[in-house]
Amino acid sequence: MSKKLAINGGTPVRTKKFDIRKTITEEDKKAVAEVMDSGDISMFFGSPGAFWLGGSKVKEFENNWSKKFGFKHSITVNSWTTGLMACIGAVGIEPGDEVICTPYTMSASATAAIFYGGIPIFADIDPKTFNIDPKSIEKCISPRTKAIMVVHIFGQPADMDAIMAIARKHNLKVIEDCAQTPGIRYKGRYVGTIGDIGGFSLNYHKHIHTGEGGIIVTENDELAQKCQLIRNHGENLVASLGVKDISNTLGSNYRLTELQAAIGNVQITKLDYCLKHRAKLAKYFSDKLSKFPGLTPAFVAEGSEHAYYQYPIKFDENIVGVPRATFLKAIAAEFPKPDIWEQTVMVGGYVAPLYWAPMYQTQTAIGKKGFPWSVNPTVKYNYSRGICPVVERMHEKEMINSPMIREAVTEADLDDVINAIEKVIENIGELKGL
Repeated sequence: MSKKLAINGGTPVRTKKFDIRKTITEEDKKAVAEVMDSGDISMFFGSPGAFWLGGSKVKEFENNWSKKFGFKHSITVNSWTTGLMACIGAVGIEPGDEVICTPYTMSASATAAIFYGGIPIFADIDPKTFNIDPKSIEKCISPRTKAIMVVHIFGQPADMDAIMAIARKHNLKVIEDCAQTPGIRYKGRYVGTIGDIGGFSLNYHKHIHTGEGGIIVTENDELAQKCQLIRNHGENLVASLGVKDISNTLGSNYRLTELQAAIGNVQITKLDYCLKHRAKLAKYFSDKLSKFPGLTPAFVAEGSEHAYYQYPIKFDENIVGVPRATFLKAIAAEFPKPDIWEQTVMVGGYVAPLYWAPMYQTQTAIGKKGFPWSVNPTVKYNYSRGICPVVERMHEKEMINSPMIREAVTEADLDDVINAIEKVIENIGELKGL
């Protein structure tokens, strides 16, 4: 293949836009209509009684989730952000406590701690899995450390054996952010309850969704009750429930509606197909990608499954011959301009390292006096560039993400992507100096 690159006026590989996945079917619509006809759109009450834990659809969805994956407790919430906040509260984070987090994730994985006065401490990532690195976790531990927030990024579990060994050694709680890994196992165990508590996102662009929503899981009865209290005005319930430790039981309204739960009951039946299809596409894509020097296909650790929320590729500028940004511009030119993000073939990196954000740089979050960092006035918290060199390197030049592993995509679609990569690499000389 030696045709002129589209970025330089040549004919693009593809002119048809990629199909957008559609996960809402007639079954979902029927489930919603049944709830609408009943008139019971939400059935929570923020007071003692039968509906403190929600209505029939919410309870059904929670039971279905527990049954499918073998979890003891499943607790729905109106977003995974509020789910993370509930988890942080449930494990007992107090002002000044430190929570070790990955900087390569959605911001809420770290900010959830701040709402309880916790202070995020960022550990670096593993350059193969992009998950939080256990060796870096060890270096971040201080007398103030109380928990580790583990994010199973892009759909692959973190090294939970090593992380749990660290947690046991230092008596730390472990929260699993499984937003991108529903139905995935690590060494035979479903993620979510390998640690003390965890949960999943039901946001609209996740594997299955209810528009917005989340679901907390735990094997611990006390943690489950605390999450339920935090979810639904717990201050009104602690007396009637006989709760002895009422710390962090001040509640809010993190409740999922009956409408969303009805959709969830249908969506959960689609997860197996979703994961199977993505795994098939990922294998096909990996096999094709492996022939290109300088592009390393997604790595899957031994004993782990992968949900392929996104498909990460390692990029080596020295081998490919041009910087990542130049390569990606050339690839993009071979396809029509996308209408939405999931029609984009490849993007550089993921999110910027979280500690680059103004909140961490100025240590200004709640109020204007530096809370929660001000709780530990003798500690100098360092969020400067360079504290996590691996994540910075991946973000700036060494990682490419592709959203092409999803239900609406076919192997023929991936062939177009591979053909575009081959075309660009074979004509890399055209890009020198751009």
